[in-house]
Amino acid sequence: MTPAPLPTGRAALLQRLAVPHRYDIAVVGGGASGLGVALDAALRGHSVLLLEAEDFAKGTSSRATKLVHGGVRYLAQGDIHLVREALHERVHILRSAPHLAQPLPFVMPTYRLWEAPFYGIGLKMYDALAGEAGLGRTEWLTPGQALRLLPGAQPRGLKGGVKYWDGQFDDARLALALARTAAREGALLINHCAVTEVLHEAGRVAGLVARDAESGREFRIQAGCVVNATGVWVDALRRQDAEAAGASAPPLVAPSQGVHVVVDQSFSPGGHALLVPSTADGRVLFAVPWLGKLILGTTDTPRPDVPLEPEPFAQELDFILREAARYLRRAPTRADIRSTWVGLRPLVRPGGAEGGDTKTISREHTVLVAPSGLVTVTGGKWTTYRAMAEDVLARCAEAGVLPPRGPSRTAGLMLVGADTAARPPALSRAPGMHLYGAEQAAVAALPGAERWLAPGLSEAMVRFAARHEYARTVEDVLARRSRLLFLDAAEAAGAAPAVAEVLAAELGPAHDVALPAFQALAAAYAQHGRIGAA
Repeated sequence: MTPAPLPTGRAALLQRLAVPHRYDIAVVGGGASGLGVALDAALRGHSVLLLEAEDFAKGTSSRATKLVHGGVRYLAQGDIHLVREALHERVHILRSAPHLAQPLPFVMPTYRLWEAPFYGIGLKMYDALAGEAGLGRTEWLTPGQALRLLPGAQPRGLKGGVKYWDGQFDDARLALALARTAAREGALLINHCAVTEVLHEAGRVAGLVARDAESGREFRIQAGCVVNATGVWVDALRRQDAEAAGASAPPLVAPSQGVHVVVDQSFSPGGHALLVPSTADGRVLFAVPWLGKLILGTTDTPRPDVPLEPEPFAQELDFILREAARYLRRAPTRADIRSTWVGLRPLVRPGGAEGGDTKTISREHTVLVAPSGLVTVTGGKWTTYRAMAEDVLARCAEAGVLPPRGPSRTAGLMLVGADTAARPPALSRAPGMHLYGAEQAAVAALPGAERWLAPGLSEAMVRFAARHEYARTVEDVLARRSRLLFLDAAEAAGAAPAVAEVLAAELGPAHDVALPAFQALAAAYAQHGRIGAA
């Protein structure tokens, strides 16, 4: 029997935070890395607090290419360790939440005679590295077979193809499942609550100061261990920590921007993704069917700043559309864009590196322990979040800031909502109740289950988001509980007033659900399909 979902009422969460308590570990940052650390620590029996300034997975962790993968491009770069680790971690994610993460077949169409044998041999190596964790064997395809699997591919000049397997997922909802599972294990997690200061005693980290974004109320929190898991923003907390001791912290992160474009799935129908291993400038291009749409991406562009809502550069959109036109039977244009989003990758700088080509920087994660005891984790990729958490807790124990409490227990753990009794629909299908897995009945029991506010989003889902999924704003609902903003920004804007009405009924009329802010955000996600390249 599926347990009843835990409530996430904010008043009760803040009341718990206000109670004097010394946490074993306080995690700053509610993305994949921070949530993985919180869950692992809670399962080992530690008292755990996680604070997120915005919303869980608001940053990079909701803006992935939606792939649970070893990384074909990293294999080409010779990063064998990362690929092997990711391939073995991939299976843990797929098993932990089958309603949110599933195997996905890819086809690499080939247009030159040497490509099929060359890339096919590389993908056979990919299979070998996966070993028993493999999802399916690599196959060479004739032109006819390739077109049957990829009917939207460009037939002119097609010589054949290679089929291989990886995985895909709903990144934001998987992050939410991690948060809710950590809460089930006793951790206290609060979003929209920013850490404003690291507290020190005798030069050592001793806790945090946090501010509730809604009320402005401040909390002083004691913690034996503080983990900085704020992704591309880790350097801000590192600087503050170092300055408290009159020292400095050289920048650790070299941000890279990845742009994604969403178009209708009719451009590449069917359940297979398309991979171009080497575009005109040496990058990888994906065309991934996801939640009823098609994701085209991604770029890898260095940038010096780390805005909360980065926007695509015009040349990045042009690059994606131009390359997609080379490999798709029907070329997508600006007018076909339903939404765009940008993720910032927290790439770890090589020693002394300044700027440069981020495509050559390793995607492996880094864990640093400052002289004060502040632990920082950054880099890495979504697929390896679980292994990253294990490394972080091992370093915490080595540094003496967290008592060791046995090995990790996350391998084989089923996350909240996981349903092993039934085979879930493919993630290439349009969103709906199936994304709630074992909790579908709990959602259906709420008022408004038959009232649809937008495709795939019912009134009951909004109520569930407010009561059990930490949602506080229209953006929380339409960007990360539902993925409508990422699928069709104009449609999300149209649904926003109705979502705001339901959310206000759940959270109280005095609560600001931030409707105008969301409408402005949706306009930004949609506008890139209408503007010119200039």
